[in-house]
Amino acid sequence: MIRHAGLIARIDRGLWRGVLIEGPSGSGKSDLALRAIGSGFRLVADDRTLVFVSKGGLYGKAPTTLNGLLEVRGVGIVSEPALPMTPIVLLARCLDRPDAMRRLPDPTFETVAGVRLPVVDLWPFDTSAPDKLIRAMEHLGAHRQQEYDAPFAPNSGRGGV
Repeated sequence: MIRHAGLIARIDRGLWRGVLIEGPSGSGKSDLALRAIGSGFRLVADDRTLVFVSKGGLYGKAPTTLNGLLEVRGVGIVSEPALPMTPIVLLARCLDRPDAMRRLPDPTFETVAGVRLPVVDLWPFDTSAPDKLIRAMEHLGAHRQQEYDAPFAPNSGRGGV
């Protein structure tokens, strides 16, 4: 399935892990990807991502015609070394204005191709947006999901947050 989204990845505990970046045209997906690449991420796909399930996990890659290409607004389409594919552990949704971002959001999830992903909503033009993606991956998507979900589970004994 093709999604109108970019995909970037970084190494976490020795494995590549990806963030699917969604939002309408002009919402800042490619700009966020460009800045994240400057923060240690690698491009997988820009603008369109082919997502698929394998062994219960969600993966993504660029459609062949877009592989290794990144739109840099004001510059044009540029070549960018890209990973061939990566597992997707987090969905980032680009908000249309900075004041739409919630200070302390409740956990949000979306099912993509039958796989449940944690979601982070963010203002893509925020200077700290790439760092927020890293923190979200560390705490939500890459390896902390069960720990994150525990306080919200029925009978957790903690009564939620």
